[in-house]
Amino acid sequence: MKNWLRKHPQVRTIRVAAADLNGQPRGKRVPVRFADAVVENGTRFPMSVLNLDIWGEDIEDSPLVFDSGDADGVLKPTERGFMPMPWLDAPTALLPIWMFRENGKPYEGDPRHALARVIGRYKARGLTPVCAMELEFFLIDDSGKKLQVPLSPRSGKRRKAAEIMSIRALDAFDTFFTDLYDACEAMDIPADTAISESGLGQFEINLMHTDDALRAADDAWLFKMLVKGLARRHGFAASFMAKPYADYSGNGLHTHFSVIDADGENVFDNGGHDGSEMLKQAVAGCLAAMHDSTLIFAPHANSYDRLVPEAHAPNAICWAYENRTSALRIPSGNPRARRIEHRVAGGDVNPYLLLAAILGAALTGIEDGLTPPAPITGNAYALDLPLLPDTWEEAIGIFEKSEIMARIFPAEMIRNLVMTKRQEHHYMEELTPEEKVELYLDTV
Repeated sequence: MKNWLRKHPQVRTIRVAAADLNGQPRGKRVPVRFADAVVENGTRFPMSVLNLDIWGEDIEDSPLVFDSGDADGVLKPTERGFMPMPWLDAPTALLPIWMFRENGKPYEGDPRHALARVIGRYKARGLTPVCAMELEFFLIDDSGKKLQVPLSPRSGKRRKAAEIMSIRALDAFDTFFTDLYDACEAMDIPADTAISESGLGQFEINLMHTDDALRAADDAWLFKMLVKGLARRHGFAASFMAKPYADYSGNGLHTHFSVIDADGENVFDNGGHDGSEMLKQAVAGCLAAMHDSTLIFAPHANSYDRLVPEAHAPNAICWAYENRTSALRIPSGNPRARRIEHRVAGGDVNPYLLLAAILGAALTGIEDGLTPPAPITGNAYALDLPLLPDTWEEAIGIFEKSEIMARIFPAEMIRNLVMTKRQEHHYMEELTPEEKVELYLDTV
């Protein structure tokens, strides 16, 4: 890590940052001459900082604040090391960190540790999840009272219609996307294909698969930070909020995953179209946990505006082969690449909690030898199927009491997240719709 800074002498300051429960980067600015001390010894800040609400306020009555004296955690660099922050004017490096207790044990309220805990359960069985994420976002001109598509730097015009998989829509913002891909390369974020989506000024970029689930979540967390920062540098906003426009589809964050054994073989592959018994067990586990884990997939008030029928977001608990109306889709193609696509989550999620919930649910299905119901055919919106919770308040209560979530997440994580979301729910009632959009546009 120290060598990276020596190879980049133009860097004058660093940021050390960890993800809180909402996926917000929390940390410090440090002069580069003190960077070696951070690498060697870590840094410190209160454990309560990873458990702030969406406004960045303490959680009222949290045992992490006054009851414990607002005690510090010790934050150490992750394996990722230093990387540039291309959206800032001054040459700056980011050092991702995660939190430990004073005795060296992981802090169970850190979302990255929640994912590491699930990965450890896979490793104990000689298994490794392979993950890839697809992230949707909107480019938005938020300079006026009404959100709209930014003016194209090329034409000076404002397209006011969705353009699904339009090359013209991509080319309209060619300078932004060129800078974005250059920045992804500099930050070692494996950005692959970009397409225009069905929303107004909406795009999707796929991140390449990896057999390191922590890295996959890192990539998504860093990508969201980069896209939002770089868009502002180009004079407009980029937002991953679930539903910025009532009349258009919202932002999803689709997760593809398979599982390999100690020999590197895909355990979901049986050589045919249907997939292996273990694939079906993983499907069954994901379905069994889906209702209770909705709070992870839809963590904010605005999230539930997306989960409505016929809006390109699933609201029913089901699975299918090659069917994008289902919550779980098994893509076709080469059997060696057989995988599950989990389509429920919005773009506003915390990627660490999302992967922990998905992979943890799949593993419970494998551990328990579960059998899924028959896959659906046709339009899932038109079928009589069990539904996800349709309100934020209901999802919070279900998550808190869930036996399945208690198998995936530590008790402290569940407590902290529930307290956070209850506080947000309470104060969100005081906001107008316009104030909610303003809050979520830049944060999530």
